[in-house]
Amino acid sequence: MRPTMKDVASAAGVALKTVSRVVNGEPGVNPTTAERVREAIEQLGYSRNESARVLRKGRTATIGLVIEDVADPFYAGLSRAVEDVAIEHGCLLLSGSSGEEPSRERELVRTFCARRVDGLIVVPAGDDHSYLRPELEAGTPAVFVDRPPGPGIEVDTVLSDNAGGAGQAVAHLRNSGHRRIAFLGDHPAIFTAAERLRGYRAALGELFDERLVAMRAPDLDTVRADLEGMFALEDPPTALFTGNGRLTVTVLRAIRGRPTALVGFDDFELADLLDPGITVVAQDPAGLGRVAAELLFRRLSGDSGPAEHVQLPVELIARGSGELPA
Repeated sequence: MRPTMKDVASAAGVALKTVSRVVNGEPGVNPTTAERVREAIEQLGYSRNESARVLRKGRTATIGLVIEDVADPFYAGLSRAVEDVAIEHGCLLLSGSSGEEPSRERELVRTFCARRVDGLIVVPAGDDHSYLRPELEAGTPAVFVDRPPGPGIEVDTVLSDNAGGAGQAVAHLRNSGHRRIAFLGDHPAIFTAAERLRGYRAALGELFDERLVAMRAPDLDTVRADLEGMFALEDPPTALFTGNGRLTVTVLRAIRGRPTALVGFDDFELADLLDPGITVVAQDPAGLGRVAAELLFRRLSGDSGPAEHVQLPVELIARGSGELPA
């Protein structure tokens, strides 16, 4: 049978309240008495029942995380950072992938709330989050990360500088002499894809040509077809800007053997080992996850201030592919 605090008090010859003070690190216990209590704890193998403790406080010591795809290295890094912060706060992380399906996002959030999670971190798949309003009004805090919530939902949000990063990529290619720069992005309904298109277009200015833009989910056949159409133009692109890591890898497969300047948004494993190395605009997925989780635990600790909107910087890492001349 698992030893109880009462067993510790009996073994140490002290009152139950004294054991409670020692276990919870409260002041007011004679050092000699406290040492005797700790020795009894050691001998009996007593450990505090955290589940009972948090339930008495109306908490379950769990938080829910909804991401796009757990298999995506970007979201794996974000998720790990959230989990690390949760562990620091003695909490368990429940997570699930929406697969870019708004209905799946809603289902996951409602499932987590039914399990009485203390708070939520959401990478949204859709732009209607009215379903979340009853939970927010009931006191369940939520933080949106990587993408903002839909209209009418005012919660803490943590984003990367998507438009600014795209502008850096285009400026970098222009500095290498390129004027015909194509953009291959994810579906335009996705916030990050739309923001990167906005930054790309602003940085190109009068050089923007809509024929050099293709935006849809990464797929080798469609990417190859889009590139073939662009390269067949009378004035084809001499450089490519890809909107995320999966598109960068897909484009590399599609242009195999064709020397083309390339800058990709998002770093990816082995990018530095290719020849030439792949120049990227690197986000900080761990930073996004860590900041989002820290904001959530601040809310759980009682911070009721206005919603915060945090934008993390990105970094252009030059490795060779973006420096190829026109």
